[in-house]
Amino acid sequence: MASAVTNLDLHDIARAARTYGVRSFHVITPLDDQRELAEKIVRHWTCGPGGEHNPQRREALELIRVTPSLDETRAIIAGESGQPPAIVATCARRYPNAIKFVELAERLRAGNPHLVIFGTAWGLSQELIEASDAILEPIGDHQGYNHLSVRSAAAIALDRLMTSLP
Repeated sequence: MASAVTNLDLHDIARAARTYGVRSFHVITPLDDQRELAEKIVRHWTCGPGGEHNPQRREALELIRVTPSLDETRAIIAGESGQPPAIVATCARRYPNAIKFVELAERLRAGNPHLVIFGTAWGLSQELIEASDAILEPIGDHQGYNHLSVRSAAAIALDRLMTSLP
């Protein structure tokens, strides 16, 4: 199962990631046409006229890496950091074993690589959530409604994580 990559998600998540000092933002999709679209958008803003027109946007979108699978993404991060990242799933549903933002911030402080995964459309698959090293607590569940856009969820999560660091 896969969903569409959107221009707004790429821009907004990359800008939030750059603002909070994230090393890279990986867009994972098995769909060839969606990878091609994401790569075209990234090229426009990093090597094309968009980057010349808006250098700050270029700086943010340079964080984006587009890959076809979680395994390839893990291999890239492992190659750069010398060890595979811990996989942290996000979900709007509550899990009894979910970790709090403060706990994940403490793990990040230790310096080991982590890959926090956000889903779009219907979210991450149950298999991926269960296979993750950790599940992050949901952002909110106010009055029974919890359906943020991925770009909003990523921005809130980044803020909570990075403002919990010393």
